[in-house]
Amino acid sequence: MKWNVALLQMDVAFGQPEKNMEAIRNFVEHLHASEERADVILLPELWDTGYDLKRLDEIADRDGERAKRLLSESAKKLQAHVIGGSVAEKRNGQVYNTTYVFDRSGVLAGSYSKAHLFRLMEEDKYLAAGDQPGMYILDGQPVSSVICYDIRFPEWVRVHALQGAGVLFVSAQWPHPRLNHWRQLLIARAIENQMYVVACNRVGEGAGTTFCGHSMVINPWGEIVAEGMQQEEIIRAEIDLALVDEVRGRIPVIADRRPELYQL
Repeated sequence: MKWNVALLQMDVAFGQPEKNMEAIRNFVEHLHASEERADVILLPELWDTGYDLKRLDEIADRDGERAKRLLSESAKKLQAHVIGGSVAEKRNGQVYNTTYVFDRSGVLAGSYSKAHLFRLMEEDKYLAAGDQPGMYILDGQPVSSVICYDIRFPEWVRVHALQGAGVLFVSAQWPHPRLNHWRQLLIARAIENQMYVVACNRVGEGAGTTFCGHSMVINPWGEIVAEGMQQEEIIRAEIDLALVDEVRGRIPVIADRRPELYQL
């Protein structure tokens, strides 16, 4: 199976959900008018609020309802799967950094709340951490998603690969000056798990931080299929899911694991 993926590398208006939702609608209209068909759309992390953490209790999306409506409508309009980046979701008195995934018919396929909170940006003070992997079935294929800082934890990504995921979707707000870390970590996760890594980062500035873009699509050999620059743009690529089985068959990394040696 082959998918055409489209990564919405966008700027995010700090603490302005309505403005950011309008930006998503504009991207969707552009995709809808395009002759290039997309099977999967990927958004960046916290595209609704940005890192306006101190106001999250006020501006977070209660149970994700406004994001769910927009993402479901977008999936139906484009007849594409939507990996909805992540939004600030207010749930049970806490705020989570949560991804919603919708299938081509606009039905919710699952969700994921960021497991590893980035203390350097004080996420741990304002957000609650998730504790379940992000696994979904799209067109009969097992795929997965994580958020930003999660990619620094190879054990967590391996959990998803061991559950059969052939694609890892990553949504991020990854800043300068750590662009090199972003690129190298994504490539490493692709090689060691023999999976596609499709990663959408934001661009622009927020609260004095500059975000580095360079959204990427990497194949299971660790080869970069497509990469954005540091500007608003849609990055497109074709991924062939048959390549995952081919690579895993040629170098049986998963089968050759010795987990009894890895216990600490």
